[in-house]
Amino acid sequence: MKNTIRAIRKELKLSQEELARQCGVTRQTINAIENEKYDPTLTLAFKLSIQLQTRVDELFCYEEEKK
Repeated sequence: MKNTIRAIRKELKLSQEELARQCGVTRQTINAIENEKYDPTLTLAFKLSIQLQTRVDELFCYEEEKK
């Protein structure tokens, strides 16, 4: 799933480690989400939106895979 987490995190001058700590996950989880290798749970998506001071729909963009 496409996301804008890295860009917004950098605008807020947060490291992956800081964001991970605030959301209760590991830095590796944040890295995997930013690199579109892992889709977060709905709970984590809301935690990310709170910490990044934005709406969930501004963080994530669903694109259906073409067959």
